[in-house]
Amino acid sequence: MNFKPALAVLCAVASFSAFAQNPIVIKFSHVVATDTPKGQAAERFKELAEKATKGRVKVELYPNSQLYKDKEELEALQLGAVQMLAPSLAKFGPLGVKEFEVFDLPYIFPNKTALYNVTEGPIGKGLLKKLEGKGITGLAYWDNGFKVMSANKPLHMPADFKGLKMRIQSSKVLDAQMRALGANPQVLAFSEVYQALQTGVVDGTENPPSNMYTQKMHEVQKHVTVSNHGYLGYAVIVNKKFWDGLPADVRTALEGAMREATTFEKAIAQRDNDLALEAIKKAGKTEIYTPSAKEQAEWRKALLPVQKDMQGRIGKDLIEAINKEAAK
Repeated sequence: MNFKPALAVLCAVASFSAFAQNPIVIKFSHVVATDTPKGQAAERFKELAEKATKGRVKVELYPNSQLYKDKEELEALQLGAVQMLAPSLAKFGPLGVKEFEVFDLPYIFPNKTALYNVTEGPIGKGLLKKLEGKGITGLAYWDNGFKVMSANKPLHMPADFKGLKMRIQSSKVLDAQMRALGANPQVLAFSEVYQALQTGVVDGTENPPSNMYTQKMHEVQKHVTVSNHGYLGYAVIVNKKFWDGLPADVRTALEGAMREATTFEKAIAQRDNDLALEAIKKAGKTEIYTPSAKEQAEWRKALLPVQKDMQGRIGKDLIEAINKEAAK
C-alpha cells in the first residue's frame, strides 16, 4: 500500500490547521493617542485588514509610545521588532532620506489641494520609493493638518519668539524655522512634551490642534496662535522584508484595507482639528489668537527664506517642483 498520498494530505491538513491557529501578526506602533486622526485610522485599518483577510492577519495596535518613542521606532521597524509604523514625515531626515524634510518647510503648502497633488502624485510616490534602500516599504500618506504655535506668552509677530525655547521634532528644517523666528529649538520626543511644557524645560511648541488637545498640552500653554505656518503628515510604512514575504493575496487584501483607511483618515483629520481647537477654547485655559493679514505677511517674510536656506539639504529641484504643484 502506498501511504505517500495519504501522508501528504495529512501534512497539508496539519499545516493548514497550524496556519489557521497562528495568523500573521502585524505589530503597528505609533506615538499618538487613539482618539487622534492617526490613532482612529490605525483602528480602522485593523478592522478592515482582519476582515479582508478573513482572520489570516491579526493587527496589534500599540498607541501612545507604548512600545517605542520617536527615535526608537524606525530602528525597531528595520530590525523587524514591529512590522508597521506611521511616523511623521520629519523622521526620515535623520534616517538619511533628507528629501522628506520638504514637508516641514514653512508655507510650502497653501492648502490641502496643493498638498494632495504632491502626496498622491508622482512626487509623493517617488519619495516613498526612496525608503526601499532602508529596508522600508511606504504604503500611504496620512494627514494630520496645519500647525498652530503655542507658548505661555502671546505670539502675534516673529519678534515675540525671541529667546523662547521651542520644542521641535528632529528636523534640520524645523530647527532653521525656529531660528529664523529668533527662538531656540529644542528636540524632544513627542511623549515628553507635556511634562517639558509643564516644568518649563521648553516654553512652547508647534502642533496640529488635535495633537495638542489629546496630549492635554493646552492645560500648560496659555496662548495659541492659529498660524497654519507648517504641515504635519505621516507615512504608513512596513518592514520591506516582511511585506515582500507575505502571500500575494494577503498583500493585495492589506493594500485594499490601507486605501480605505487612508480615505477615512483624510476625511476626519480636518474635522478633528476644528473640534480640538473649539475644545481648547471651551476649556478656558488658553487664549486662541488668529493673526491678521498684516501679521501673517510678517510671518511669511520671516520664514520664507528657510526654503532657500534648505535647498542644499533637500534639493532645489524638489522644492521648485512642489512650489510648481502648489501654484496650480
